[in-house]
Amino acid sequence: MDAQNSGKLNQLLAELGDTRLVSSRWLRAHGYSNSLVARYVASGWLVSPARGVYLRKGGRLQWEGMVRSLQLGEGSSLHVGGRFALTLQGHEHYLRLGDAGTVTLYAPNRPPGWVDKLSMAQRFEYLGKGPLDLPAVSFTDDMSEAALSAQGLAWYRAGPSTDPLVCSSPERAMLELCDGVSDAAGVYEADALMQAMTTLRPQRVGLLLRHCRSIKATRLFLALADRHRHAWLAHVSLEGVDLGRGKRALVPGGRLHPTYQITLPGDLDEHLA
Repeated sequence: MDAQNSGKLNQLLAELGDTRLVSSRWLRAHGYSNSLVARYVASGWLVSPARGVYLRKGGRLQWEGMVRSLQLGEGSSLHVGGRFALTLQGHEHYLRLGDAGTVTLYAPNRPPGWVDKLSMAQRFEYLGKGPLDLPAVSFTDDMSEAALSAQGLAWYRAGPSTDPLVCSSPERAMLELCDGVSDAAGVYEADALMQAMTTLRPQRVGLLLRHCRSIKATRLFLALADRHRHAWLAHVSLEGVDLGRGKRALVPGGRLHPTYQITLPGDLDEHLA
């Protein structure tokens, strides 16, 4: 291998590290031709865990590396949110059995097809843009906490030696979870999680509620927060928050919340116990 190609290989391997993935599209955009990549694979420097995507030989296929590759390599506005973001923040014991292993992803556009072809312990669930109308953000390594916070997002680091990922804050993750509720079981889960949300930041809650375009998510979030009498709720400004009109029947035969006009299961206390 000549010096130029050797240098390109070393640069690529350094870029990949232990868990980073790169797509054929990324490689072409960075000057790695299909024939050169084929040589790297034949020589044992790269492996292809799924068609169209590559990992360095000996690299570890992990969900964190996959997500970071999409966020900072593929330029996707994708973030980890909803149920799995709450798992990362220590609330997995409140979630329905089995859901803690499903990585819930939010983005304006679907992830590339190779994501679902990777052999990993976790399953990935794409849930669209989510309930908020905030503008999509292209993430960079040097993006500040303040810039992410304005979107209801935050850096998350799985361990001291791992690269950070962009995830929903607890406030945004709860709204995303509420948006996905479609039955009584979902309400029970959201209620148990909301009981634990004692330290949400009222200014951030108010900001996200003003950008929430799901009446169901807004009403359910507020009704559950009111039900648990969280102190922060009194400091949340509802000015500019769209609560819609009329009653919303979330579950048949439920009990109507007097303030937020959404039906909740009448046996919430029994399930919480």
